[in-house]
Amino acid sequence: MRRDSIFYQLFQQSPSLLFELLTNPPDNADKYRFDSVAVKEPKFEIDGVFLPPETENPGVVYFCEVQFQKDERLYERVFAESWLYFYRNRERFSNLHIVIIYPSRSLEQSDILPYQSQLNSPQVTRIYLDELGDIRSLPLWVALMVLTTIEDEQATEEARYLLTRTQQEAPAPENRAIIELLTTIMVYKFENKSQREVEQMLGITLKETRVYQEIKEEGREEGREEGREEGEKSLVLRQLTKKLGELPQEVRSQVESLSLEQLENLGEALLDFSSMADFDAWLAALKA
Repeated sequence: MRRDSIFYQLFQQSPSLLFELLTNPPDNADKYRFDSVAVKEPKFEIDGVFLPPETENPGVVYFCEVQFQKDERLYERVFAESWLYFYRNRERFSNLHIVIIYPSRSLEQSDILPYQSQLNSPQVTRIYLDELGDIRSLPLWVALMVLTTIEDEQATEEARYLLTRTQQEAPAPENRAIIELLTTIMVYKFENKSQREVEQMLGITLKETRVYQEIKEEGREEGREEGREEGEKSLVLRQLTKKLGELPQEVRSQVESLSLEQLENLGEALLDFSSMADFDAWLAALKA
């Protein structure tokens, strides 16, 4: 399941969602703008940056990292890229806050001793989705985040409940956005099922929704306006950078030359990469 793109869409649709997870959100949370940025020299890819309104300058910048797999160098990277971005844009911001979202504590970096003081500071918040409480008692947007972590057997029942609740509680524009994202999550979860099977699971007609048309007719997309193939390239390059560090230009060019199907296959394979040699082996097998 491509959770990167799911969470990107969630935050893009509702930037204030991040602040629903925090104990002390800013008073102007509804005015923040969500973005993703690259920090060069060295280059880092930051999952999500929540920028304060330009009318309130300087303001607090929020960094968000969604982590659904174990990474024993996560905090090294997150703190380095966040502080570097803050340093390069110091005149724009009065402070920074870093938020790391995990499905559960079991995926947190094992050795946190070097970062204990930062992790315990009021500038860092760690969110464990499985500790937020019963999915049915959560705000709808937060419930969508938790839905991505639920086992398939339970997901269908909870998705149907959230669909009903959305139709009852959410106003029209927000109603449609939530249904589209919920549908996206379920299509990703059950990508091996047929249209009819997914329709029966949810009790709706997927062919009437925009997301089904996009996914089935145009292929799964990362969620950016730049288009399905460009979005997939961007996602894979970001994932490779997280896994292997700064990529040589030759490697970036090789990735950018891949077809959409090859990019999707690489996106799955790289989860098991631990060094550049793994990428070279994958590429060699592709050409064989």
